[in-house]
Amino acid sequence: MLGELDATGRVVIADLEAGLGTLSRAEAGLADVLLILVEPNPRSLEVGRRAVELARERGLLRLLIVANRVRDAADLALVGEALPGEILFGVPDDPAILEADRRGAAPLDTAPTAPAVQALGELARHLLERSS
Repeated sequence: MLGELDATGRVVIADLEAGLGTLSRAEAGLADVLLILVEPNPRSLEVGRRAVELARERGLLRLLIVANRVRDAADLALVGEALPGEILFGVPDDPAILEADRRGAAPLDTAPTAPAVQALGELARHLLERSS
């Protein structure tokens, strides 16, 4: 479906299911950048490592690792060590995200100055700058 879109001046973000299944069917050229979301725990980092390998095999060369629920610098370093050489963004573990989810609301609406919302804004700016 994405291949049918006119890409001129447009940004499309697709949230794929967790795991490697969808990525294993991805074709080179369908995405300008692939965000691989991981958490700083062994199971998530192993899936992230396999996702990076699979993406490279499929010709998806522009990768960005997003470390989610980062509590401190040690968490971010753990992700960086597990997935070296990739661009890395950290999103802090933030109770405002959980609270917004409980309310069925967008964190941007309920807590626009929350650390995680600010980090996601930085990620969005980075992606927009790289797409132009």
